[in-house]
Amino acid sequence: MSDYDVIVIGGGPAGLAAATAARGEGKRSVLVIERDQKLGGILNQCIHNGFGLITFNEELTGPEYAARYERLAREAGVEFLLDTMVLDVSPDHVVTCVSEARGMQRITAGAVVLAMGCRERPRGALNIPGFRPAGVYTAGTAQRLVNIEGLMPGREVVILGSGDIGLIMARRMTLEGAHVACVAELMPYSGGLKRNIVQCLDDFGIPLLLSHTVTRVEGKSRVEAVWIAQVDEKGRPLPGTEKRYPCDTLLLSVGLLPENELSRAAGVELSRVTRGPVVNESLETSMPGIFACGNVLHVHDLVDYVSQEATAAGTAAGAWADACVQHQAQDEEPGIPVVAEGGVRYTVPQSIDPERMPEKLTVRFRVSGVYEDRRICVYLGDERVIAKRRPILVPGEMEDVTLKRDDLLARPGLEKIVVTLEEA
Repeated sequence: MSDYDVIVIGGGPAGLAAATAARGEGKRSVLVIERDQKLGGILNQCIHNGFGLITFNEELTGPEYAARYERLAREAGVEFLLDTMVLDVSPDHVVTCVSEARGMQRITAGAVVLAMGCRERPRGALNIPGFRPAGVYTAGTAQRLVNIEGLMPGREVVILGSGDIGLIMARRMTLEGAHVACVAELMPYSGGLKRNIVQCLDDFGIPLLLSHTVTRVEGKSRVEAVWIAQVDEKGRPLPGTEKRYPCDTLLLSVGLLPENELSRAAGVELSRVTRGPVVNESLETSMPGIFACGNVLHVHDLVDYVSQEATAAGTAAGAWADACVQHQAQDEEPGIPVVAEGGVRYTVPQSIDPERMPEKLTVRFRVSGVYEDRRICVYLGDERVIAKRRPILVPGEMEDVTLKRDDLLARPGLEKIVVTLEEA
């Protein structure tokens, strides 16, 4: 007998939604293990609004959104272990964790949901020349310092990278009295949502320098200035384009990486594109009974989509844990592969079994560049079943298509499902 029907690792928005769904109207035992002292994850420091428009039909701040889901989980009877670090997840669903209060524990589960979220890419991954002075922060660290600790990282700020956290921190630092000289972005397009570019940069007169990067950091004990240069199509700085920006703070918003050390140690297959687990239509990983959702699976732009995805993963994990469900064997035939082509960078899920999928299944994806006047197309074999026109597609915004179970079942022997972009 397992200690719990379902164990969810991570108490952020994905973990809370997955646990609530897995509880199944109180018929299953569900445990959430969270390493922080508080539930809610990254949402606790996201004090700006804009959350919940899809899920709750109203605009909430991050803490408000997290509190809603925490209340739902507690009302459903989900149990929690806070301030507890998970050290290992075995293929047979034994979760090893440690805490100051309880020491080392081994807890067994019928199914496991991975919901550990993501982390920021650090300066060390960028190879920026210069010393290691104080004043260089990731945007998320700066957000925590300002919004939770009540501390200002600096007063003269340059931001490298136009991810959503960087854009939001440009506005936040300005509102707190700092001067943001510019936001520099290596790519010829922004990595954030259009609304954040308008509301956080344009509304405050903060320049966005596309196809630019930081080439040098001045200062030994504290940042004194950064040098920014224009780059060519391969990202190489162009001689003669460098400009010096005096500042005492450099914020880095240069990408998010799914937290998959536990996944890798458990033997879960990871995607080279998303760096998250490869999953099927149930969001089940390559290890039977281990599911994944949220930013540990692939980085999302809206938390509402995280909640939708996590609800599906939690529901599937609960079904797996039920004694009446006939679990599939590891050597069972894989589902139909979902292939990303023609500007589509990746899809989630990566395979679909029509026999196990719901009546309608959402496939999420991102594009690899900026595309104008395109159709998002889905082919089942040689037949196009979906073609929806979009005036513009950008990497910073997630896209999706909805597949119907009947369409797949009507085509026995289907070898692949292709998601691609075509000229409109």
